[in-house]
Amino acid sequence: MVDIESDGPIPGDFSMISFGAVLVDEQLDKTFYGKLKPVSDKFIPEALAVSGHSREETLSFDEPNIVMEGFADWINKICKDRPIFISDNNGFDWMFICWYFHHFLGTNPFGFSSQNLGSLYKGMEKDTFKSFKHLRKTKHTHNPLDDAKGNAEALLTMKNEFGLKIKF
Repeated sequence: MVDIESDGPIPGDFSMISFGAVLVDEQLDKTFYGKLKPVSDKFIPEALAVSGHSREETLSFDEPNIVMEGFADWINKICKDRPIFISDNNGFDWMFICWYFHHFLGTNPFGFSSQNLGSLYKGMEKDTFKSFKHLRKTKHTHNPLDDAKGNAEALLTMKNEFGLKIKF
């Protein structure tokens, strides 16, 4: 489960500021958190404010290539099978993670596809207006590690209480 924070709407022109990832299993104790130095001079102050960081802070974050190498190593270490990218808003989160992996490493350990947690829940409920967010236990704080963990908790609830067939 992955969540990202950025300083604008698209990668390249704007920057991924931070991201968190949680291996979805019963323990939820295998995590990765990265804070990345901006790749562009452009940023939208309102978008950056969501992350809780100032522009000055972000300029001292780690080099993106180092963070993405660390993330790829973490994925390869903890995933016994093919890793699957799942997020609350995969259209947004995926484009940043995929762009950063390909831009800095030339490859993406997740391959070329992602899964959307909200769409999964809507399908389970057979209602396109349903939200899974009440299934989170960890408060949604816009710290991407907290948010990834809350979304992982929701997925576990879908499995354990609603019978979702999913292999961890």
